[in-house]
Amino acid sequence: MARRIGSRYTAHQILGRGSAGTVWLGEGPEGPVAIKLLREDLSSDQELVGRFVQERTALLGLEHPHVVSVRDLVVDGNDLALVMDLVRGTDLRTRLDRERRLAPEAAVAIAADVADGLAAAHAAGVVHRDVKPENVLLDMQGPLGPGGSHRALLTDFGVAKLIDTPRRTRASKIIGTPDYLAPEIVEGLPPRAAVDIYALATVLYELLAGFTPFGGGHPGAVLRRHVTETVVPLPGIPDELWQLLVQCLAKAPASRLRASELAARLRELLPLLAGMPPLDVDEPDTDQPEETAEELSGAAPAAGRPVRRGAVPLVPGAKPSDSNRDTHTSMRVPAPDELAGGAHGTARAPRAAGAPRPGSARNRAVTRRRRLTLAVAATLVTAAAVGTWLATTEDTPPPPRDQKNSAPATP
Repeated sequence: MARRIGSRYTAHQILGRGSAGTVWLGEGPEGPVAIKLLREDLSSDQELVGRFVQERTALLGLEHPHVVSVRDLVVDGNDLALVMDLVRGTDLRTRLDRERRLAPEAAVAIAADVADGLAAAHAAGVVHRDVKPENVLLDMQGPLGPGGSHRALLTDFGVAKLIDTPRRTRASKIIGTPDYLAPEIVEGLPPRAAVDIYALATVLYELLAGFTPFGGGHPGAVLRRHVTETVVPLPGIPDELWQLLVQCLAKAPASRLRASELAARLRELLPLLAGMPPLDVDEPDTDQPEETAEELSGAAPAAGRPVRRGAVPLVPGAKPSDSNRDTHTSMRVPAPDELAGGAHGTARAPRAAGAPRPGSARNRAVTRRRRLTLAVAATLVTAAAVGTWLATTEDTPPPPRDQKNSAPATP
């Protein structure tokens, strides 16, 4: 059923749904458009609406071949909507779900397109803050690029910033998608352009491997890995590409490339990747809550073998889940002691081989068994001591009577 959006647009058909709202195929004065209608709870937030209007100039002024342009912002009653260019195609997540991983040449070409879009945004003073496959659209009607890739366009600029209002999140909260969050965001620092580079490098890793470098399990565990763990190498890709990934996944923001530098470096690598098939790598096992033997011993995993990701709760009171790709997940900023340890190749409290990770379900089970064993042992020792005392008491003859009182009377 068609519905009016403001006075100039009509929404005809739902194209997709996301955590921030619903995308409709619409019609405007200049032809077909995509209309992102934000959730009703967002449109009822007057503070957010005010920021929405304030961001109007920045969002409308961002135009680039690899950015989905925002044509208009509509605030009308309960409707809060972004009117955008219509891209005839699909999003990168849908392609990943279908193909699992891409050939290196196509993956790098897509990442280079996104880096070009980010370079334009950063030059305009706009940080995306939520770069992930769901926010990358593929233009299926345009010409094919290297490796048979479709032109990639980055969308949803400003949405994370709009939703991240002080009243909704405060300084102790994190807004974003855990798999792609840069370490500095996890540590509570303000997001700069470098967070987009980290997220894009994570996306490129995922396009190549079929999984993100630090994902899997409870979102709190994912956040901790971003801060403490080093990225697991991918076998079968040129060293130049791997070093580029490592640099852009650096924990220190200043060590990462700028978007324009990353785009140029990626395009330089395309001839080297021509004809390479998709990588054949093992997928991490995220179904098991326990660690691998390598994690238990503190040893680094074998080259090219991903680490099994356990569900390690970091946020008290939360239940383990696999919803770490949800957009705009809100969690508190972990304390420093919660982020300490747990990294391969970084500082971690040593433990004996086979010992469970502190705080894990296995650790708690071992602790309970140990306490029960000690309690039973203490009970047995006490029972044995009492039994010994009783037996000794029964076998001991009564003490002699006092000689003075027991002596026979003298006539």
